Amino acid sequence: MTWPFIVMVLLLAACATASLQILSGVRAFVAGESLWTKGQKDAIYFLNQYAINGSPQAFEGFTRAMEIPLGDRAARLALQPGQVQTDVAHEGFLRGGNHPDDIDSLIWLLRYFDDFDLVKKPVDQWLVGDEYIRALRDLSHEIHQRNTAGTADAPTRERWQNTIRDINAGVTPAARNFSEALGESSRQIVLLLMWANTGMAAVLIVLTLWHTHGLLEQRRRAERTLEAEREQARTTLTAIGDGVVTTNTQGQVMYMNPAAEVLLARPATQATGQPLAQLLVFDGEAPPLSADTLVQNILRSSGSAPLGNVHTTLVRPDQTVVPVKLVGSPIRHRGMLTGAVLVLHDVTREQHYVEQLSWQATHDALTGLVNRREFEHRLEALLAQPRPSGREGSLLYVDMDQFKLINDTCGHQAGDEMLREVCRMLQSHLREGDTLARLGGDEFGILLKDCPTGPSARIAEQLRQAAQDLRFTWEGQQFTTGLSIGMVQLIPALTTIQEAMRVADMACYRAKEGGRNRVVIYQPEDIEMSRREGEMDWVRRLRLALEHNQFELHAQAIAPLQPSGETGLHMEVLLRLREDDGQLIAPGSFIPAAEHYGMMTSIDRWVVRHTLEALARRQHQPGLLPVHTCAINLSGTSLGDDSLLKLIRSALAESEVDPHILCFEITETSAISHLPNAARLMKELQQLGCRFALDDFGAGMSSFNYLKHLPVDYLKIDGSFVKDMLHDSASWAMVEMIHHIGQVMGKQTIAEFAESQAIVDALRDIGVDYAQGYALARPKPLQDYLTLGNPPWPGPARSAGMAPGQAPPHTSARPQQQA
Repeated sequence: MTWPFIVMVLLLAACATASLQILSGVRAFVAGESLWTKGQKDAIYFLNQYAINGSPQAFEGFTRAMEIPLGDRAARLALQPGQVQTDVAHEGFLRGGNHPDDIDSLIWLLRYFDDFDLVKKPVDQWLVGDEYIRALRDLSHEIHQRNTAGTADAPTRERWQNTIRDINAGVTPAARNFSEALGESSRQIVLLLMWANTGMAAVLIVLTLWHTHGLLEQRRRAERTLEAEREQARTTLTAIGDGVVTTNTQGQVMYMNPAAEVLLARPATQATGQPLAQLLVFDGEAPPLSADTLVQNILRSSGSAPLGNVHTTLVRPDQTVVPVKLVGSPIRHRGMLTGAVLVLHDVTREQHYVEQLSWQATHDALTGLVNRREFEHRLEALLAQPRPSGREGSLLYVDMDQFKLINDTCGHQAGDEMLREVCRMLQSHLREGDTLARLGGDEFGILLKDCPTGPSARIAEQLRQAAQDLRFTWEGQQFTTGLSIGMVQLIPALTTIQEAMRVADMACYRAKEGGRNRVVIYQPEDIEMSRREGEMDWVRRLRLALEHNQFELHAQAIAPLQPSGETGLHMEVLLRLREDDGQLIAPGSFIPAAEHYGMMTSIDRWVVRHTLEALARRQHQPGLLPVHTCAINLSGTSLGDDSLLKLIRSALAESEVDPHILCFEITETSAISHLPNAARLMKELQQLGCRFALDDFGAGMSSFNYLKHLPVDYLKIDGSFVKDMLHDSASWAMVEMIHHIGQVMGKQTIAEFAESQAIVDALRDIGVDYAQGYALARPKPLQDYLTLGNPPWPGPARSAGMAPGQAPPHTSARPQQQA
């Protein structure tokens, strides 16, 4: 902003200095001309007197007068271009009578402006005068010599006087011309300097106007930008949903945005200038919050938001209350505190949302009852309290009967309405303080506090009877339901919610097994209940095994019996459970519990995934015997799991195992029980290249009717026939018949429980394709089996004296037990 003015001042100063310097030189030039003219006239006068009377005093006067023009001439000659001698010129001008202060200006003018007419013309006239000065000097030498010699006569003196008059007559015009030229030059210089300074002043005025216009435009732009920022700030403050209030250092309100007007229920026009304490009154504050307390605390803080996230309740003039979150910060301008800004956020919706989330976390969305989590929390609190004997309270585990029928026939919307109707009925028959919860699906939990066994049983029976009498109508159809209720008294021996829920669940299950729509009270000595407890314990152990990978995979060889059998490894994957003490548990011990409590799907998934991982690791190891068939068992529940196919597809893609080596075994009974799902699953997997075997074939005669619907590749002859075929003709005939059926239908046969070499030879003679049993190979860990370089079974052999197709004699040889 200031540099143009500085430049202007410097230019003006330079112009003024140059003008003064020129004027000073001109003034010195004029003064020197006057001295030169006077000295010239004096020299002519004194020389004339000297020529008349020869007075020495006149000659001395002439000599002094001549010093002035001679000194000026010497100085001028010392300033000729190419031979400048400023010290000689200075000495000459000093001899010429010029003032010492004017000599430098005069030298500067004659030296640097000698080519300009303003200086050149006067100097030219000056040079003309030099000729007359030289003539005077020569004449003075002649007069001085004749006067000194005494030879000057009257005619000579007369001649001298005439010469002096002629010189005076010539020098006078030259001096006048010199003076006129110098006067004209000085006037022109003054005029030129005047116009130069006037032009410079005009330029400075233009520059000043231009710069002032630029400054004004810059200021206008700054004002427009500031106004735009102010408008943006006003628009922003108007648009935001939080209330914004600014105050000065005295706590008086200076600004409120529209959100603050709504929140405080006061217009900004009335609030401006008012103390903040009149606007902000908080519930529970005693005395009411003052502007001094609020604003001064903000102003004393060095950081921003000193009142960050203060939650309180605002009381408005109409006495309505609003929960708010208050944030405050000081306002500073150039380091000085000018006020404070407060932001008030209405947290009504947030509180409602938090309350809603809290309710959703503890309640069931469909029925409005407390959910399992909240129910278990209340049960845990009740178990942790001292319970007087006889009034311990009871836990009811309730399961609706035939609920699936309503869902299947009328849809889930009808099922949901039925659930709500049953919930209303249950709630109407409970006491105040009792807890009714939906545990999941059609299962409910009821907590009867401070209720002895007798009243608890009566309440349970009332609930059962009310459910039995309930009639539910949907789209013109009427439905009834029943309740299977398991009840357990919360005696001191029950200390954990897991134990209490487990025994109540078992009592409910017994009620369903006993015919449904009944109440069963848990008795610790109940044998059946103990069996269920054992199964529930297996459920816990199986869940831990799945979580911690305590299962292990073993494999048993399947040996080809005919010379045309395929080469390579043939095996069936078997499952074992490794206990904490290192003991291996056979699947017969835990499979019933897993099937009963719906865990077989998870176990099947574990087996499929880990088998494919083992096969994937093996295919990168060179020099090993190739795998021809790897059989994996699938349970009946897995056949109905639609996501199993997706799991197998993704596992095959990840492992890059050839699907053609996989053979999934399904039992005859599970295949028939899930015939549509089984047929669909088999078709989808066979399109990938997988094969199927029907296990335990022959155990049910109905399987012959369904076999044509199942696209299996192998029939596994039930081991009950194989192990008895040497001493039971009926078993022998069954084996032969099953093998014959397999041949007719183009399926290969596998015989299980081949536990002696005699059985192996008999199966080979019948023509069975493969055999599996202790006589051929015992199970071993899958990883060890996959590292074999040769088949693990002995070479083909035939028992002595047995012809093909001949039934063997009865033998008493006892087969080994199958693992």
